[in-house]
Amino acid sequence: MSQSQELLHQIALTLIDGVGDVLSKNLVAYCGSSEQVFKEKKSHLEKIPGIGSVVASKIMASQHVLHRAEEEIEFINTNGISALFFTDEKYPQRLKYCHDSPLLVYYKGNADLNNSKIVSVVGTRTPSEYGKHMTEKLIKDLSHSGVLVVSGLAYGIDVLAHKESLSNNLDTVGVLAHGLDRLYPAAHTNYAKKMVQQGGLLTEFMSQTNPDRENFPKRNRI
Repeated sequence: MSQSQELLHQIALTLIDGVGDVLSKNLVAYCGSSEQVFKEKKSHLEKIPGIGSVVASKIMASQHVLHRAEEEIEFINTNGISALFFTDEKYPQRLKYCHDSPLLVYYKGNADLNNSKIVSVVGTRTPSEYGKHMTEKLIKDLSHSGVLVVSGLAYGIDVLAHKESLSNNLDTVGVLAHGLDRLYPAAHTNYAKKMVQQGGLLTEFMSQTNPDRENFPKRNRI
């Protein structure tokens, strides 16, 4: 199977209704590959733990998602985005300790997501002056450590952590709650552009995904 075909089915697997990250990994483990999930007989799918008749029926009726996956591949190829499946070497290996880690993530940037030193800096959107000062001090104290700073590019502490990382020559990655075809909040666009050159932007959501309220707590596990 070619890499493009493999990626096509990996993305398509994330689009099947009723099949989340945990069940998707079960399907790949039992079927052998993402492509084989779409070729498997319903009777075989039903025997996979957690699947059953209802979900198996949804998988059998999900061939239409391959077209949407083709669109996504065109988007990521045009925009220099990497799609990292959970079995890929460049996939953030620490995420595998999370039971419901994303099956696939989209990444645009140049930082090593498996840097031996990674610090997540997150906090309130309305920080006090003390909170701002301590964030600035923390990042400055880390400036010669080679650490990768991860945050959520939100207002407040998050964007301050990214800003200070950029100023102190530290790679910094923003974990987004939407697709890479947009940026929320738009006020942080300039920081995001710099981060692509000194870190990156990471998301589990494909293009055309809005920054809906429920996406923010979901992305926090990353």
